[in-house]
Amino acid sequence: MSRKVPNRITLTIDGREIEADEGAMLVDAAKQGDIEIPVFCYEPKLGQPVGACRMCLVEIEGIPKLQTACSTPVRDGMAVHTRTEQVKEAQNGIVEFLLVNHPLDCPVCDKGGECPLQDISMGWGNDRNRVIDEKRHFEKPVPLSPLIAIDRERCIMCYRCVRFSQEVPEDAQLQILERGDRSYIGTFSEQPYIAPFSGNIIELCPVGALTSYTYRFRARPWDIEQGGSVCTLCPSQCNVSFTIRDEQVKRVLARDNPEVDDGWLCDKGRYGFQAMYSLDRVLNPLRYEGGYPVPATWPEAIETAAAGLREAGSRTAALVGDASNEEGFIVQSIVRDALGSADVDSRRAPAADRETVVALADPAISARTIDIDTADVVLVLGTDPIHSSPAFDLRVRKAVRRNGTALAVATDRPSALDGGATEVERYAPGEAANFLIELAAAVRSGADTGVAGLLRGAEEAVVVWGERIGRGQKGPEALAALLELAGSLGFADRPESGLIEIPDVANARGLREVGCLPDAGPGLSETAKGRDVEAIRAGLESGEIDSLLLFGVDPLRDFPDTEGWRRALEAAGHVVCFSMTATETTEYADVVFPLESHAEKDGTVTHPEGRLQRVRPSAKRPGDIHPGWMVLAELSAAIGHETGINSAPEALEAITEAVPFYGGLTGERIAGRGIRWQDGQAAEDFTATLLSTTAADPVPAGVAPAAAEGSAGEDSGGAPGGIRPTESSPAGRELNDSGALTLGTYRDLWADSTTDLSPALNYLMPAQRLEVSIADARRLGLSRGDEVSVNSGETSVNARVAIRGALAEGTCFLIEGTIEDNANVFSRGEPARVEIGRPEVKLDLVAAGGDGEAGEQ
Repeated sequence: MSRKVPNRITLTIDGREIEADEGAMLVDAAKQGDIEIPVFCYEPKLGQPVGACRMCLVEIEGIPKLQTACSTPVRDGMAVHTRTEQVKEAQNGIVEFLLVNHPLDCPVCDKGGECPLQDISMGWGNDRNRVIDEKRHFEKPVPLSPLIAIDRERCIMCYRCVRFSQEVPEDAQLQILERGDRSYIGTFSEQPYIAPFSGNIIELCPVGALTSYTYRFRARPWDIEQGGSVCTLCPSQCNVSFTIRDEQVKRVLARDNPEVDDGWLCDKGRYGFQAMYSLDRVLNPLRYEGGYPVPATWPEAIETAAAGLREAGSRTAALVGDASNEEGFIVQSIVRDALGSADVDSRRAPAADRETVVALADPAISARTIDIDTADVVLVLGTDPIHSSPAFDLRVRKAVRRNGTALAVATDRPSALDGGATEVERYAPGEAANFLIELAAAVRSGADTGVAGLLRGAEEAVVVWGERIGRGQKGPEALAALLELAGSLGFADRPESGLIEIPDVANARGLREVGCLPDAGPGLSETAKGRDVEAIRAGLESGEIDSLLLFGVDPLRDFPDTEGWRRALEAAGHVVCFSMTATETTEYADVVFPLESHAEKDGTVTHPEGRLQRVRPSAKRPGDIHPGWMVLAELSAAIGHETGINSAPEALEAITEAVPFYGGLTGERIAGRGIRWQDGQAAEDFTATLLSTTAADPVPAGVAPAAAEGSAGEDSGGAPGGIRPTESSPAGRELNDSGALTLGTYRDLWADSTTDLSPALNYLMPAQRLEVSIADARRLGLSRGDEVSVNSGETSVNARVAIRGALAEGTCFLIEGTIEDNANVFSRGEPARVEIGRPEVKLDLVAAGGDGEAGEQ
């Protein structure tokens, strides 16, 4: 469905003529005329209004009874009155009833000073209460979850929290219990409310009934200030507002940006700020002498790092991860311009080459995040957004729930979105290419059923795909088939259709576009081809690479083949590490530089849709931490290469000069909402300068014919809805015939250092588990909670069995990034086996580069 432009109508409110969109709610139209109508229950982000609190009653000419402004759509010529005696009497009565049981404890309430009930009581209530009976009492406060306390005496039953639970993440955990004046908010059986987005109900609550344990009694509104920025803990890049007291972050709130996050924030982004103040935080430069860290001055550390890099020269490589565009740009400049090397990468495993990256970045086939809202069909491919990019999960759910969007899910592992999907396809780990080849062929052949039928019949369609499908030996085929699919669906001629990638790291797109790729310079320009991340590891082990610069990466935790990376770091002659916290990786460094957190950094990042956003410093940098861009510029100068960069704006200016399609972008233009480079002249520049010099058809020879011959043939019967690669693909048949299992891995939302270092989130740290299907569990004699060992040579991972009903038979999964028994210890293609006491079952491991190995799910 195309996005419709609403008609403009004119209405009168309190004698003031106002223009508004036809169908807008009266309470929103009033705001355009600077007229405030009080509300408690109304929140547009929650969907259709419910008119529960009755605080917004107004008088409309021609209607005898008062109407709720939150649920009344405006129409042309409507005349509304908000301050008549009848309205005032009704509003006074509502406030008085709300205060009948509400405790007057504002001086000790965390909401005091920023409480809508206080404001509305002063503006629309009486100055006294006629009720002298004893108020209703509850035990207080009660832990609603490990993060949230609920004071039921303060609750005014606006239903916001319940509606959020039921209509946004759709977990339906919060309920209204009991009836009448005994009603209260809770969960069935008093189970803790544990969900990835639970913290949003604290912001939604218009009173002090829901409070955060991390902020209770920490500050008052007059003690704090707010600093707007962007969360860089995942690719969602949600807009946030940091609550600052004494130059430290005390709270993180959502900062509404409908084009990015819809105003929601996951609990990692909300509570992960505690990692900034962890005892493991690196607060000053360190030099390692004899294996022990020794504090160093900044000049000492920079000279030590520069000396090692100068000596290594072109035998230097760099890996970039948690970095802004400015930091990534200077890192690649050091490697390429100062040291004469081309070995730089920003990915955790090899994926697309330059030509494919350019083709996938084509503005003509790129979708915006808001296009998901109005798409007729959304295909989620090779990723589970709840783990990889949570805001996308909520965006897809909203499209399905509010607009009737048909959802198709195609993954190797069951996803959180399966329940609302019209079509669900499951392929074996590492077999995304086979699925995409079959799907593209089915679309070309005119199939009208299943996923292909949904896509072909859609006026507008969006494909949300995970970066991991491009990994492994079949990765190029998978991406080629994805481009073939986009071409077959005519995305280039459909302005509200296209592709959106969910990458592995937060600023993956920005780092690629500023030149942190082995075969692409700034602006995805052609350059001398260097080593990718896997070749860098091999080069370190072989001695071909002598020096390594690590910026915001932890290979020993986050990259496949942990032992291989351990050998590589041990073999390196010189390691320079930029890290926010001390890790096992930093122990192999010669010099460690402290990194800023996203609350302290000044720079830009690029959203997966191509939107540049400002990361603004809000909190004071603890210890002796310097800005990352500044340290890199000084390091480059110490090596003998002057960057000419003396400030963050100058770094952005250097980027816009080097990246043609970023041309004209400044901090002022990016501002608080960000700007997509595809929306301006830059899109034409991209087409003229890059697509014209890239092969028109990046599909490898033979891929399309193979798709045409093998996909819509006998195995699938030409019906994409019947494609089941776990059965029809060669890999799937081998599994079913041999009785062995294929092992894949995925990255859990909570399996990273942010969770480990944030006390509020510690309870969410995942322990390793082996997920198996019901059929395989029965066949192997496994029960839930059984301890098993997954072995590959001398490498072993211990896990407990988790049986998942939706998991495809013949496959099993482990978690990447756990503190103990990290599945990243496995390298690509090694066999593994599960041992359970005496029984032993061989597992064929698809790892370290296959899309099923780490589907960021």
